[in-house]
Amino acid sequence: MAATAAQVKELRDKTGAGMMNCKAALEESGGDLEKAVELLRKKGLAQAAKRAGRIAKDGVIGHYIHMGGKVGVLVEVNCETDFVARTPDFQTLAKEIAMHIAAASPLVVTREDLSADVLEKEKEIYRAQFAGQNKPANVIDKIVDGKLESYYAQVCLMDQPSVRDPNVTIKQMVAAATAKTGENVTITRFVRYKLGETVE
Repeated sequence: MAATAAQVKELRDKTGAGMMNCKAALEESGGDLEKAVELLRKKGLAQAAKRAGRIAKDGVIGHYIHMGGKVGVLVEVNCETDFVARTPDFQTLAKEIAMHIAAASPLVVTREDLSADVLEKEKEIYRAQFAGQNKPANVIDKIVDGKLESYYAQVCLMDQPSVRDPNVTIKQMVAAATAKTGENVTITRFVRYKLGETVE
């Protein structure tokens, strides 16, 4: 079925994808908006994976001050060219990510940034919860892996659900930006300050 202009606009507003991509996704999904969003996300992730090897050396430092100066965030969001870095969409993305960090307080950018010691400590805590329950080791390992996924979603920026839209992770937001800009978009580092947190 042919997609209406209103449907295309709604999908564009929701995903930030190009008009022709939105039209094609709506036609492929038979006009189902949620399915069309899913299709665009899958395509965006596939395109993002192809671009992941390209060097993203440009970008901006996103910043956000919250609660009357009580919480402050700086985040480095990279892309490949100054042209993309200066676009309103890219500036908005950097601001949104800074706001998310202020609210969600992640510890690291990616799960790979977590130290082996921290992960081992978490695993020990989870395993201790099943001590004396006579569950097979392989069952406990699967439960521990599941709990680790939940832990990543709490402390790793890229795994966290967006505070603005919990159905989308920060990783998916970055992938959508990569698909939209045609450039490799990455988050390199961030710092979050909370007033008084270093005072004993």
